[in-house]
Amino acid sequence: MEFRYREIVLDELARHGVKPLPDTPPDRIREFINDLYVIEIRALRDRVRDGAIAKRDLASHVKELRKRYLLLSVAIELWTV
Repeated sequence: MEFRYREIVLDELARHGVKPLPDTPPDRIREFINDLYVIEIRALRDRVRDGAIAKRDLASHVKELRKRYLLLSVAIELWTV
């Protein structure tokens, strides 16, 4: 099966170094992007534990991280045309 990704989705994916092929299913890409997000959120947690980030500042860091991963909040059905 071939998928035609919306241009805005391709732009967002490119920010994460992802360039799907026409036969790459959106759910597989979403899993990958989610894995990247989990890695980054855990890194934030570790930075708080190490004292590199104050606990009171964690929420703002998470908010910024969520902005970089907005695609995860878009229904996967809307990724393609």
